[in-house]
Amino acid sequence: MTGPSPRSPVDPERTDQREPEHPALATARAVADAVLYEGYLLYPYRASATKNQLRWQFGVLMPPSYQRAGTGEHATCRTECLLVPGPAAVLRLRLRFLHLVTRTDDGPEWDEAVERHLDVEVPVTALATEYRVPVQHPGGTSPGRRWQPVTGELRIHTTALPGPHSLVRLTAELANTSDWDDPHAGRPEALRRALVATHLLLAVEDGQFLSLIDPPEWAQGAADSCRNERWWPVLVGEPGRSDAVLASPIILYDHPQVAPESPGDLFDALEIDELLSLRTLTLTEKEKQEARRTDPRAAELLDRVEGLPPELWQRLHGAIRSLRPAQERAEAQQWWQELAAPPPEYFDIAGHRIRRGSRVRLTPGVRRTDAQDMFLAGRLATVRELIEDVDGAKYLAVTVDDDPGAELHAAYGRFRYFAPDEVEPVETVAPTPRPEGSQ
Repeated sequence: MTGPSPRSPVDPERTDQREPEHPALATARAVADAVLYEGYLLYPYRASATKNQLRWQFGVLMPPSYQRAGTGEHATCRTECLLVPGPAAVLRLRLRFLHLVTRTDDGPEWDEAVERHLDVEVPVTALATEYRVPVQHPGGTSPGRRWQPVTGELRIHTTALPGPHSLVRLTAELANTSDWDDPHAGRPEALRRALVATHLLLAVEDGQFLSLIDPPEWAQGAADSCRNERWWPVLVGEPGRSDAVLASPIILYDHPQVAPESPGDLFDALEIDELLSLRTLTLTEKEKQEARRTDPRAAELLDRVEGLPPELWQRLHGAIRSLRPAQERAEAQQWWQELAAPPPEYFDIAGHRIRRGSRVRLTPGVRRTDAQDMFLAGRLATVRELIEDVDGAKYLAVTVDDDPGAELHAAYGRFRYFAPDEVEPVETVAPTPRPEGSQ
């Protein structure tokens, strides 16, 4: 994931000025920003680029009449998560989405976006009955820009569940209620009345959320019963915290974090920052000029990439996050060795007992997908390992006898793999002693 991007000053009435007050929501803001701007503007960051002709793919809620026209789009989303509230539990929510803004100046045809948010604070005890909050943003204009009105409704309620700890299921639903009366208009026009990249941040005081990915055993049934449509809830904040949830339009893991090496948003959290930054440097001056005219965020991105100092490039080149103490690795290896079944001693093939060290003739079958196998038909090979996977499928790991690098491949464990019906026995040999400690 990459970090937040600057806001485009296109709307004097924009509502993205105030940060969430709850500390857990503030911690999750960078992750939420990465979700908000995922796919907003794709490399090579120009309005004319093919990749930028179909934008706004995540968390898009269209006007209901556009949905009913059979477009395959949606007008609603829903999330359900598990909450253990205390007697004085208070829920804070922040709904966030992008509101499209159309350029009316002499720049390229392009829709920018402004952030919108809605804050809700309510005692959990008040949610036993449905709590409804309107979403309203009127249309307007500013120099060179114009935006359409969007409206919606956020509905929240809790359901008490059987079991310990006063567990409740918290349900939040969002619906786009914007008017739309032009059945002949295309998706780009309808998007101007849409809620784009919608997501929901939730935080609780005097209570805790339960993970739906890894719930406690006593809550597994309740977690399985939660229904999520186009919003998927995960715990956010520092690992170990359970007082905040992000309901995201893309599937995440619990406690997602922005990579500390990331210098800023590249609008594609599924890509590699170093790769995208290097690609950006390859753009011609003409392409960079067009990108800068396309969107203020593209101009900021180009300035940032071109100005990255050497130490930041070095930091982008890679990071190791999974180092563990040697003793811990040794214990894990010992556990695996104890768990793993011993390899087969032999396979019976065409009346011959084939072991490690046996020689076979390769007859690769037509079902194989590696085109290079056709060049191995009829070649002699030596069996180095016999393998049986967890499903019972059998394979022979071999090296080709007339390959000059056969012994080197064997030393490094680089083999070619064939099923028993893809070889013919040539001769059988006595079992080859296995090196001490090998599997």
